[in-house]
Amino acid sequence: MDERTGTAGAAADPGPGTGEPVVGRDAEWARLLRAADPASPERVLLLQGEAGTGKSTLLDSVARRAATGGARVLRATGSESESDLAFSALHQLLRPVRAEAERLPDGQRAALDDALGAGRDAAPPDLMLVGVAVLNLLSELGGPSPVLVLLDDAPLFDGASLTVLSFVARRLAGEPVTMLVGARTGGRLPGFDRHAPALVLGPLDDTSAHRLLDLQPRSPVGRTRARILDQAVGNPLALVELARPARDPGREPPPAGPLPLTDHLERVFAARLDGLPSPTARALLLLAAMDTGDAALALPAGLPGAGDDAWRPAEAAGLIGRTGSGVRFRHPLVRSAVYHAASSEARRAAHLALADLLRAEPDRRAWHRAAAAPHADADVSADLVRTAGRARRRGGHAAAAKALQRAAELAPRPEDGARLLVAAARAAVLTGDLSWVEELVAAVRARTDDVGLRAEAAAQAGRLAVLTARHSAVFARLTDTAEGLARSRPATALDLLTDAAVVRFYAGRAAQLHRLEEVLAGLPEDVPDPWPGVWVRAVSDPFGSRAWLVPRLPRLADESAGRPERLTAVGVMAWLMDETPLAVRAFDEAFDHWEAHGALPDGMGGAAAWAYLEQGRWERAREACARVTAVGSALGLDHAVACAAAVDAMLLALQGDGEAARARAADALALVDPLESRSVAVYARRALAAAAAADGAHETAYDQLRAVFTADGSPVHYHASYPALADLAAAAVRAGRREEAAAIVERAARALAGNASPRLRALTERARGLLADPEDAEPRFRAALAGPDSAHRPFERAQALLDLAEWLRRRRRITEARAPLAEALETFRRLGARPWAERALAESRAAGLDVADADPGSLAGLSPQQRQIIGLAARGLTNREIGERLFLSPRTVGSHLYRSFPKLGITARSQLRDLVERAGGDRS
Repeated sequence: MDERTGTAGAAADPGPGTGEPVVGRDAEWARLLRAADPASPERVLLLQGEAGTGKSTLLDSVARRAATGGARVLRATGSESESDLAFSALHQLLRPVRAEAERLPDGQRAALDDALGAGRDAAPPDLMLVGVAVLNLLSELGGPSPVLVLLDDAPLFDGASLTVLSFVARRLAGEPVTMLVGARTGGRLPGFDRHAPALVLGPLDDTSAHRLLDLQPRSPVGRTRARILDQAVGNPLALVELARPARDPGREPPPAGPLPLTDHLERVFAARLDGLPSPTARALLLLAAMDTGDAALALPAGLPGAGDDAWRPAEAAGLIGRTGSGVRFRHPLVRSAVYHAASSEARRAAHLALADLLRAEPDRRAWHRAAAAPHADADVSADLVRTAGRARRRGGHAAAAKALQRAAELAPRPEDGARLLVAAARAAVLTGDLSWVEELVAAVRARTDDVGLRAEAAAQAGRLAVLTARHSAVFARLTDTAEGLARSRPATALDLLTDAAVVRFYAGRAAQLHRLEEVLAGLPEDVPDPWPGVWVRAVSDPFGSRAWLVPRLPRLADESAGRPERLTAVGVMAWLMDETPLAVRAFDEAFDHWEAHGALPDGMGGAAAWAYLEQGRWERAREACARVTAVGSALGLDHAVACAAAVDAMLLALQGDGEAARARAADALALVDPLESRSVAVYARRALAAAAAADGAHETAYDQLRAVFTADGSPVHYHASYPALADLAAAAVRAGRREEAAAIVERAARALAGNASPRLRALTERARGLLADPEDAEPRFRAALAGPDSAHRPFERAQALLDLAEWLRRRRRITEARAPLAEALETFRRLGARPWAERALAESRAAGLDVADADPGSLAGLSPQQRQIIGLAARGLTNREIGERLFLSPRTVGSHLYRSFPKLGITARSQLRDLVERAGGDRS
């Protein structure tokens, strides 16, 4: 009898019809089987429940059923001890298939080797490339037979593994791979929480609880049964374990105290340790002290083999079970009970015995030594610092932060401990866990009075806080701290203000600019590094800073060559100033040289995607969105994900996929508070307006764009609202709201005055042309097209060309209308802006141009992602190369191509280049 859940026999499936049921779990069992079926569209399922509800038993049973049916089963089980080791869960999962991983492309194989500690360890692996490698490996494994991935106790996985596996989970659609994830109810599981459907194991009902008790040897009756049912509250593990004393005459279950059920059960297990022979007690403690990676080394340390008589008393007490050649605890609560019931001296001896055997495993050895350290120990602290360095080089930021945090606790000198805590906070920032970073900052304050260390710790919290949605509170904390450090630590104060400026951009409140200027004024003029001050002014007041900053941007870009972080900053500032060509060059160079793979999305990560969108490199814009979304989702950085979703929504709207655009905009708005994150709210509304305009719903488009300006016509956001002016005017004309829109446009023009960029002046002139009386419109349209700057934003230029051509044709100046019409149509087709291309095509025919319909095999009938894949394939990229660019498996890429060819009217890949050139696809 498997006493965890009442299943009879460890080797048998507990499914309905087998004669060996998991009591009370028929519906859950059936749902798991449906999910594990290769034909199911559901590729990921999260199985949740309190401790003891039977998650592991159900997953074990599904694994046996799948293996019997020919599936390849890979599994990993989280453990608290291994959560400190970078990529330990991924290593556990992929250990059986490392040989197959050798067939991966060189770059992916190298990234996976680096992550798993088998590579050169020269630089942190790109977590997204590791994710693509794992996705491709699983996809290839699923070729001959389906793959079932079981992740049990996933919240106890190390952070790096969880990041990679959640990345993979979101890309399993269409793959022959199913992922079942076990987790306790209420725990946070970044990357899975919002994206995976959940199956929750609740308490057993009364009938099932009685049935489970009936299955126990010497089934309890009467008052004893009533007490067990009352104490267990439907928890299967509790029912089985509390019934065990009833097998002995005269014994009843222990009284139920005020403890939570899990603590109560742990005490039940601990009580069974009394009276065990000393060899058994020692073996149990050693098993509890070691992690799964130590198992092969445990025998020399004194752990008996599975057949040793020392295990029999523990097995009889229901503490362990045999698993082939080994043993394991029947439940994690048993392990916890064994470990904590032992004396501190006994625990220390167990860890020291393991550490002595792990000289070839320095990271595991360091943690065992740390567990055995009863007080400060400089040598053990140094060991952990070295462990943190290795974890950081492999991209294991959570593991590095944990090692540094423990090293700080063992550091003999308080100042050394404080410095290590600051380093831990710096590493923890890259996990996205703000509460942890704030805990480390509080520990620094408690450890030292050193102003510099306290300030540096605060700066780390600020760096992460900008990516949360609590912008008002974060801004106040950053600026107040900076003000307090203005004289004593001006450089640190400026660092804090750089983060505060990003918060100002997201929140968009006017009072925040005044506060930034106030704190800046209190800083000394001779700050060694002027960069932070330049950034603060550019981000918080881009148009007010434009006159003095724009001439300096080329020099700043030259000085930043080869420095990705600085180049990214230059790109952001150039984008904010509407210097799009320079922004794109900086982003291109930064991304080509970037080495700190797997780091957080930049505080202004959406800027790159917007710059690529504006320059007409829509494919690259979607790639930028995909990377920010992948990293941000895995780390639980909702605001970063919302920024990317808003850009993605705009791209989808411009390409005519209104339904997908509205869904992505809704995603963005659901992740933020629109009053706290005004930039995201404005971008999402602009995308919704573009989708409505593409559908011909001009009143809806106008309502969305009107909402990016306040009731009196002021911009809701000081930067994001202004580019909407021309689209607002276009929607207003068609919705009969011309007068109201004209007032908003003129108010915006007065507010910008001489600070407007050439781009904004062009958009304002286009808006004025649309809203003007017909006889006054032409100069406005031509002014919108006059500047050389318009060529750098092809979609906006094509819109203005189409407006001018429509005006000319209505004035019967047909010949003059044809050239702008031809250019607009070619641009819209090249970009894949289908709704605007259709409008330009209709206008061209009305102007007498002999323009053919889009080829029946054109890209118009494909989804934006399919068009993107077709474009890359047309350039000669292989499925693997396309997958690496778009974070997809080659199988998924191939599936898109297979479904696209009939729609395109082609049969061979060699035909793609000509087709794309004829259709004028995106050449970015």
